[in-house]
Amino acid sequence: MSDYDYDLFVIGAGSGGTRAARVSAAYGAKVAVAEEYRVGGTCVIRGCVPKKLLVYGAHFAEDLRDANAFGWDVPAQCDFSWARLRDNVLGEVDRINGAYTSTLENHGVEIIPERATVTGPHSVKLAGGREVTAERILIAVGATPAVPGCPGAEHGITSNEAFHLDGIPRRILIAGAGYIANEFAGVFHQFGAHVILINRTDVILRGYDESIRDRLLQISMTKGIEFRFHAEFEGIEKGDDGCLTVSMSNHEPVTVDMVMFATGRVPNTEGLGLETAGVELDGKGAVKVNAQAQSSCPSIYAVGDVTNRVQLTPVAIREGQAFADRTYGGRDVDVDYDCIPSAVFSHPPMAGVGMTEGEAKTKLGSVKVYLSDFRPMKNVLAGRNERALYKMICEETTGRIVGLHMIGPDAPEILQAAAIAVKAGLTKEAFDQTVALHPTMAEELVLMK
Repeated sequence: MSDYDYDLFVIGAGSGGTRAARVSAAYGAKVAVAEEYRVGGTCVIRGCVPKKLLVYGAHFAEDLRDANAFGWDVPAQCDFSWARLRDNVLGEVDRINGAYTSTLENHGVEIIPERATVTGPHSVKLAGGREVTAERILIAVGATPAVPGCPGAEHGITSNEAFHLDGIPRRILIAGAGYIANEFAGVFHQFGAHVILINRTDVILRGYDESIRDRLLQISMTKGIEFRFHAEFEGIEKGDDGCLTVSMSNHEPVTVDMVMFATGRVPNTEGLGLETAGVELDGKGAVKVNAQAQSSCPSIYAVGDVTNRVQLTPVAIREGQAFADRTYGGRDVDVDYDCIPSAVFSHPPMAGVGMTEGEAKTKLGSVKVYLSDFRPMKNVLAGRNERALYKMICEETTGRIVGLHMIGPDAPEILQAAAIAVKAGLTKEAFDQTVALHPTMAEELVLMK
């Protein structure tokens, strides 16, 4: 008989935590998971899922404008109900939340709807006062939006609140230049808001290929999204009329109806009690772990955004799966962090896998770059001048594809399959030998010269 209440106690029921809990229980472990908010975590409740549904909704704005060229008589001014979209999106969130909950319960995982904090290497205290023990503890509490420490910051919102707004603001200022900032800039713009995006540097989407991110900046500005670079927050003042006046460095103040902070996400470890067990954190508050997801305390592990390795849902799921397979399935598996594809669901969307051109030149020296810069067929007939850009980066001596990046309609859908080829180490010649599927945008991948 075990000396502990549980074999595994998971704190946080997001993507990584639920996968680890479910698979561990399937292997026969006695598992409990504590979740202070809702099962599903950031991705399901206030991230990927509701965000992508808003992106779908926003795309109709351009589709309806383009419909006339395809023979459809659509009124120039269509009515849009934010409340209907919001409620439908939240309804879908509820459905997935219920599905996640049922899956855990069906696998025998005990769900404890309380906040849990660590009190020792094998002990956890619940918000209700009960203390439980476990042979192993898995930290999977994710990350939370960062909020700048400027005066008046309490008047702003984050992506967490964006899904619950009463209405779409007429003017919104978004602070940040990463994927969250650019995605919401596109969404709010398509819903009719005037969008101002401010950033403390002059680079958007740092880490993505320069050609692709520059194309998004060009298209976004053409659409009417305003960018202010080298702008540091100095303060936010709320007027009697409810409007917000934002002061910033190097620019004149601007008055808007809403301010949204999208300046990154920080590991959600504050107040978790990890210091009581000697769990070491890095300078940003992330749990430091080894390749087996083990912290400096041998009985405490961590997966997902709380480790600040790669903040992506599929990575958290892989980490949770690998933890369960190693610990309770007897399988010697590690997570491979090489060639992880990623996307920005902007308007139009971006996607990439492998090294950027700059990274490849730094690491490999000489590389060959292939480009396809074209107007998608749909845009041509609609009279839309927006161009797609595909970029392939190859090792010069072998032709091995080391990076593939694109911006254009359905770029993430196209890249997922192409990422397999990059991960497998295929060459440009292998793409050249593949017959094109015509007429598609994806055929550009096998036609680049």
